[in-house]
Amino acid sequence: MLIEGKFTLKAPIQQTWDFLLKPETLAACVPGAEKVELVDDRTFDCLVAASVGAIKVKFQFSVILTEIDPPSHLKAEGSGEEVNKRGTFTMQLTVDLKELPEENVEVYYRTDVNIVGNLATFGDRIMKAKARQVGVEFADALSRKLSGEEVVPSTGLKMGAGEVAASIAALPAEKLKNVFKRK
Repeated sequence: MLIEGKFTLKAPIQQTWDFLLKPETLAACVPGAEKVELVDDRTFDCLVAASVGAIKVKFQFSVILTEIDPPSHLKAEGSGEEVNKRGTFTMQLTVDLKELPEENVEVYYRTDVNIVGNLATFGDRIMKAKARQVGVEFADALSRKLSGEEVVPSTGLKMGAGEVAASIAALPAEKLKNVFKRK
């Protein structure tokens, strides 16, 4: 599943770059982040919670920075699993920062995610809707943090019942049942 997006921040490019690589910034800005820990100069261990309607998930994963070109480009690879064994995932992430006039910076991201297991039964439509919501909330929190506001970490990314219903309307019942199966 391919997820792309971009947003503009009012900050110098170097400050944005520095903030993006700090575990405390990521922990405060990523919706549902419970832990973002720097293992070494290129590896982060993370724990992130999310919910879609009544379904709550928590992902434990590692992200390794594989290509770094400060202050404008990075690539990363990650992998992990849902803590209740409902699925695993791998991802490749690219982030590019572009300096704009008047100390603005455009942040472009592209993530290719592969989900395996019961969570994969939700399909691209729900996952992409969730990813768009994560992107919007992350950009807003990062913008506030860069401007000096205190950012309180989100307790978990949630989608309301209306969003869930709209996203799963075409999902076959047998696929939805697989999400709730216990192994």
